Amino acid sequence: MQTTVDTAEIAKFEAMAAEWWDPKGKFKPLHMLNPCRLGYIADQVAAEFGRDLSAPRPFEGLRLLDIGCGGGLLCEPMARLGATVTGVDAAPRNIPVAEIHAAQSGLEIDYRTGTAEEMAAAGAQFDVVLNMEVVEHVADPQAYLDACAALLRPGGMMICSTINRNPKSFAMAIVGAEWVMRWLPKGTHEWHRFITPDELFALISKAGLQPVDRTGFVFNPLGWSWSLSRRDLSVNYVTTSLKAG
Repeated sequence: MQTTVDTAEIAKFEAMAAEWWDPKGKFKPLHMLNPCRLGYIADQVAAEFGRDLSAPRPFEGLRLLDIGCGGGLLCEPMARLGATVTGVDAAPRNIPVAEIHAAQSGLEIDYRTGTAEEMAAAGAQFDVVLNMEVVEHVADPQAYLDACAALLRPGGMMICSTINRNPKSFAMAIVGAEWVMRWLPKGTHEWHRFITPDELFALISKAGLQPVDRTGFVFNPLGWSWSLSRRDLSVNYVTTSLKAG
Protein backbone atom coordinates (compact mmCIF):
# COMPACT_ATOMS: atom_id res chain seq x y z
CA MET A 1 0.00 0.00 0.00
CA GLN A 2 1.22 3.47 -0.87
CA THR A 3 1.95 5.60 2.16
CA THR A 4 2.82 9.24 2.76
CA VAL A 5 4.80 8.42 5.91
CA ASP A 6 8.31 9.88 5.98
CA THR A 7 10.39 7.46 8.05
CA ALA A 8 12.94 10.11 8.98
CA GLU A 9 10.17 12.33 10.38
CA ILE A 10 8.72 9.42 12.36
CA ALA A 11 12.13 8.67 13.87
CA LYS A 12 12.34 12.22 15.24
CA PHE A 13 9.14 11.80 17.24
CA GLU A 14 9.85 8.25 18.33
CA ALA A 15 13.02 9.52 19.99
CA MET A 16 10.88 11.82 22.14
CA ALA A 17 7.99 9.42 22.84
CA ALA A 18 8.52 9.00 26.58
CA GLU A 19 8.26 12.75 27.15
CA TRP A 20 4.74 13.31 25.77
CA TRP A 21 3.15 14.01 29.16
CA ASP A 22 6.00 16.06 30.64
CA PRO A 23 4.87 19.71 30.41
CA LYS A 24 8.47 20.84 30.83
CA GLY A 25 9.95 18.31 28.38
CA LYS A 26 10.44 18.28 24.64
CA PHE A 27 6.72 18.73 24.01
CA LYS A 28 6.46 21.85 26.15
CA PRO A 29 5.30 23.94 23.14
CA LEU A 30 2.31 21.61 22.58
CA HIS A 31 1.38 21.68 26.27
CA MET A 32 1.44 25.47 26.14
CA LEU A 33 -0.63 25.54 22.92
CA ASN A 34 -3.07 22.81 23.95
CA PRO A 35 -5.69 24.92 25.80
CA CYS A 36 -5.91 27.28 22.83
CA ARG A 37 -6.30 24.58 20.21
CA LEU A 38 -8.71 22.60 22.40
CA GLY A 39 -10.91 25.66 22.67
CA TYR A 40 -10.94 26.09 18.90
CA ILE A 41 -11.71 22.41 18.27
CA ALA A 42 -14.52 22.29 20.84
CA ASP A 43 -16.14 25.45 19.48
CA GLN A 44 -15.99 24.26 15.86
CA VAL A 45 -17.37 20.81 16.62
CA ALA A 46 -20.12 22.17 18.87
CA ALA A 47 -21.20 24.72 16.25
CA GLU A 48 -21.28 22.23 13.37
CA PHE A 49 -23.04 19.41 15.20
CA GLY A 50 -25.34 21.52 17.36
CA ARG A 51 -23.84 20.53 20.71
CA ASP A 52 -24.07 22.42 24.01
CA LEU A 53 -20.62 22.70 25.56
CA SER A 54 -22.15 23.30 28.99
CA ALA A 55 -23.62 19.77 28.95
CA PRO A 56 -21.75 17.03 30.86
CA ARG A 57 -20.69 15.05 27.74
CA PRO A 58 -21.56 17.28 24.78
CA PHE A 59 -19.85 15.17 22.12
CA GLU A 60 -21.63 11.93 23.06
CA GLY A 61 -22.34 9.89 19.92
CA LEU A 62 -19.66 11.52 17.77
CA ARG A 63 -16.86 9.34 16.38
CA LEU A 64 -13.56 11.22 16.38
CA LEU A 65 -10.18 10.28 14.91
CA ASP A 66 -6.94 11.99 15.92
CA ILE A 67 -4.31 11.32 13.24
CA GLY A 68 -0.77 11.62 14.56
CA CYS A 69 -2.13 11.39 18.09
CA GLY A 70 1.26 11.17 19.79
CA GLY A 71 0.80 10.60 23.49
CA GLY A 72 -2.88 11.54 23.45
CA LEU A 73 -2.82 15.24 24.36
CA LEU A 74 -5.97 15.82 22.29
CA CYS A 75 -7.53 12.36 22.52
CA GLU A 76 -8.01 12.49 26.28
CA PRO A 77 -9.92 15.78 26.51
CA MET A 78 -12.07 14.78 23.53
CA ALA A 79 -12.93 11.52 25.32
CA ARG A 80 -13.81 13.47 28.45
CA LEU A 81 -16.19 15.53 26.33
CA GLY A 82 -17.98 12.30 25.43
CA ALA A 83 -16.66 11.52 21.94
CA THR A 84 -15.80 7.96 20.93
CA VAL A 85 -12.12 8.50 20.23
CA THR A 86 -9.62 6.65 18.05
CA GLY A 87 -6.00 7.77 18.06
CA VAL A 88 -3.62 6.60 15.35
CA ASP A 89 0.09 7.29 15.03
CA ALA A 90 2.73 6.00 12.63
CA ALA A 91 5.37 6.04 15.39
CA PRO A 92 4.92 2.72 17.27
CA ARG A 93 6.59 3.94 20.47
CA ASN A 94 3.96 6.64 20.97
CA ILE A 95 1.05 4.21 21.32
CA PRO A 96 2.05 2.44 24.59
CA VAL A 97 2.70 5.84 26.17
CA ALA A 98 -0.78 6.99 25.15
CA GLU A 99 -2.44 3.74 26.27
CA ILE A 100 -0.82 3.78 29.70
CA HIS A 101 -1.74 7.42 30.35
CA ALA A 102 -5.35 6.86 29.23
CA ALA A 103 -5.65 3.85 31.55
CA GLN A 104 -4.25 5.88 34.43
CA SER A 105 -6.82 8.57 33.63
CA GLY A 106 -9.70 6.09 33.52
CA LEU A 107 -10.43 6.77 29.84
CA GLU A 108 -11.35 4.32 27.08
CA ILE A 109 -9.56 5.33 23.88
CA ASP A 110 -8.86 3.12 20.88
CA TYR A 111 -5.17 3.67 20.15
CA ARG A 112 -3.57 2.11 17.08
CA THR A 113 -0.24 2.15 15.29
CA GLY A 114 -0.94 2.99 11.67
CA THR A 115 -1.50 5.63 9.03
CA ALA A 116 -4.36 7.60 7.53
CA GLU A 117 -3.99 5.60 4.33
CA GLU A 118 -4.35 2.28 6.17
CA MET A 119 -7.41 3.49 8.06
CA ALA A 120 -9.02 4.75 4.85
CA ALA A 121 -8.27 1.49 3.00
CA ALA A 122 -10.01 -0.39 5.82
CA GLY A 123 -13.13 1.70 5.25
CA ALA A 124 -13.11 3.51 8.60
CA GLN A 125 -15.22 6.67 8.76
CA PHE A 126 -15.60 9.34 11.41
CA ASP A 127 -17.66 12.42 12.20
CA VAL A 128 -14.54 14.43 13.07
CA VAL A 129 -10.94 14.03 11.97
CA LEU A 130 -8.28 15.96 13.90
CA ASN A 131 -5.18 16.48 11.80
CA MET A 132 -2.99 18.67 13.98
CA GLU A 133 0.63 19.53 13.22
CA VAL A 134 1.01 16.51 10.92
CA VAL A 135 0.71 17.68 7.32
CA GLU A 136 4.10 19.46 7.41
CA HIS A 137 5.78 16.15 8.27
CA VAL A 138 4.40 13.89 5.52
CA ALA A 139 6.08 13.03 2.22
CA ASP A 140 3.06 13.87 0.03
CA PRO A 141 0.63 16.38 1.57
CA GLN A 142 -1.99 15.99 -1.18
CA ALA A 143 -2.13 12.19 -0.95
CA TYR A 144 -2.24 12.45 2.83
CA LEU A 145 -5.14 14.91 2.78
CA ASP A 146 -6.95 12.73 0.23
CA ALA A 147 -6.77 9.90 2.77
CA CYS A 148 -8.00 12.19 5.56
CA ALA A 149 -10.97 13.21 3.43
CA ALA A 150 -11.82 9.56 2.76
CA LEU A 151 -11.95 9.01 6.53
CA LEU A 152 -14.80 11.49 6.94
CA ARG A 153 -18.41 10.42 6.66
CA PRO A 154 -20.68 12.67 4.57
CA GLY A 155 -21.30 15.76 6.66
CA GLY A 156 -18.09 15.22 8.61
CA MET A 157 -15.52 17.79 9.70
CA MET A 158 -11.72 17.94 9.50
CA ILE A 159 -9.71 20.31 11.65
CA CYS A 160 -6.15 20.71 10.36
CA SER A 161 -3.38 22.86 11.80
CA THR A 162 0.14 23.49 10.53
CA ILE A 163 2.78 26.23 10.18
CA ASN A 164 2.88 29.01 7.59
CA ARG A 165 5.93 29.38 5.33
CA ASN A 166 7.50 32.83 5.46
CA PRO A 167 10.52 34.55 7.08
CA LYS A 168 8.62 35.09 10.35
CA SER A 169 7.77 31.40 10.68
CA PHE A 170 11.42 30.50 10.15
CA ALA A 171 12.42 32.96 12.85
CA MET A 172 9.76 31.83 15.33
CA ALA A 173 9.24 28.10 14.73
CA ILE A 174 12.82 27.13 13.96
CA VAL A 175 15.29 29.77 15.21
CA GLY A 176 13.23 30.69 18.27
CA ALA A 177 11.65 27.38 19.28
CA GLU A 178 14.50 25.04 18.32
CA TRP A 179 17.73 27.04 18.38
CA VAL A 180 17.18 29.69 21.08
CA MET A 181 14.50 28.41 23.49
CA ARG A 182 15.37 24.77 22.77
CA TRP A 183 11.75 23.77 23.26
CA LEU A 184 12.24 21.18 20.50
CA PRO A 185 15.34 19.34 19.25
CA LYS A 186 17.06 21.01 16.31
CA GLY A 187 15.74 19.63 13.05
CA THR A 188 12.23 18.86 14.33
CA HIS A 189 10.83 21.15 11.64
CA GLU A 190 12.01 21.84 8.12
CA TRP A 191 11.01 25.25 6.79
CA HIS A 192 10.55 24.13 3.18
CA ARG A 193 7.83 21.71 4.36
CA PHE A 194 5.73 24.49 5.89
CA ILE A 195 2.50 25.29 4.03
CA THR A 196 0.82 28.66 3.50
CA PRO A 197 -2.90 29.00 4.29
CA ASP A 198 -3.75 29.49 0.61
CA GLU A 199 -1.76 26.38 -0.32
CA LEU A 200 -3.48 24.34 2.40
CA PHE A 201 -6.93 25.52 1.33
CA ALA A 202 -6.09 24.48 -2.26
CA LEU A 203 -4.92 21.03 -1.11
CA ILE A 204 -8.00 20.54 1.07
CA SER A 205 -10.32 21.62 -1.75
CA LYS A 206 -8.61 19.26 -4.17
CA ALA A 207 -9.21 16.47 -1.64
CA GLY A 208 -12.94 17.11 -1.99
CA LEU A 209 -13.59 19.06 1.20
CA GLN A 210 -14.95 22.58 1.62
CA PRO A 211 -12.71 24.87 3.73
CA VAL A 212 -14.90 27.06 5.95
CA ASP A 213 -12.52 28.66 8.44
CA ARG A 214 -8.90 29.55 9.08
CA THR A 215 -7.61 31.07 12.30
CA GLY A 216 -4.17 31.86 13.67
CA PHE A 217 -2.61 30.60 16.89
CA VAL A 218 -0.62 33.58 18.17
CA PHE A 219 2.03 33.37 20.90
CA ASN A 220 2.42 36.30 23.30
CA PRO A 221 5.96 36.19 24.76
CA LEU A 222 5.06 38.78 27.40
CA GLY A 223 2.08 36.87 28.75
CA TRP A 224 3.71 33.52 27.85
CA SER A 225 0.39 32.43 26.40
CA TRP A 226 -1.41 31.57 23.15
CA SER A 227 -4.55 33.12 21.71
CA LEU A 228 -6.70 32.84 18.58
CA SER A 229 -6.57 35.48 15.86
CA ARG A 230 -8.64 35.86 12.70
CA ARG A 231 -6.05 38.26 11.27
CA ASP A 232 -2.65 36.87 12.23
CA LEU A 233 -1.94 33.54 10.49
CA SER A 234 1.72 34.36 10.04
CA VAL A 235 3.13 31.37 11.97
CA ASN A 236 0.83 28.73 13.49
CA TYR A 237 -2.69 28.43 12.13
CA VAL A 238 -5.66 26.05 12.03
CA THR A 239 -8.35 25.33 9.45
CA THR A 240 -11.80 23.74 9.47
CA SER A 241 -13.28 22.01 6.43
CA LEU A 242 -16.44 20.02 5.76
CA LYS A 243 -17.40 17.04 3.66
CA ALA A 244 -20.61 17.44 1.69
CA GLY A 245 -23.51 15.55 3.20
